[in-house]
Amino acid sequence: MTTTTRAVLVFTLMLLAAPAPAATPAQTMTPVAERPMAPDFALKDADGKRHRLSEERGKVVLVNFWATWCPPCRREMPSMQRAWTRLQGENFAMLAVNVGEDEDTIFGFTFSTGTELTFPILLDRDAQVIKAWPVIALPTSFIVDPRGRIVYRAVGGREWDDPELLKKIRELMPRK
Repeated sequence: MTTTTRAVLVFTLMLLAAPAPAATPAQTMTPVAERPMAPDFALKDADGKRHRLSEERGKVVLVNFWATWCPPCRREMPSMQRAWTRLQGENFAMLAVNVGEDEDTIFGFTFSTGTELTFPILLDRDAQVIKAWPVIALPTSFIVDPRGRIVYRAVGGREWDDPELLKKIRELMPRK
């Protein structure tokens, strides 16, 4: 296990040990002031199809780093599917990057969600892609604008179909 992977795991476990909030927290994303270019990557999905982030230029992209052993990751997947369904056809892409697990583990998890996940789930088997991104815990999600710049970061689980999050994503989409 690399130092980066170990640090992400320790921080995630610390988040899991924290007491649960009394009320549902506001669904927010943190603006990334510098708006750096998103590190490009090419990963295969469970069917062997290659997906390259740079091929999504012109769209707003939700890049989500997750793992099946991560409870907040597991909880947010159904809301990601609902957001995916609502935003399809609107200059939007979603890439869920699983960190360090194999197809069988991922398939077992996706089957157990009770929700058919139709967005691309990519395999970062050796955790090389996550190292290029400013991930401090799992899940961490990024919103990448149509020019390929990181605009927002969200550390921890979200309800991705929340109207306020969907509004912020749509505001970044190119006008037709």
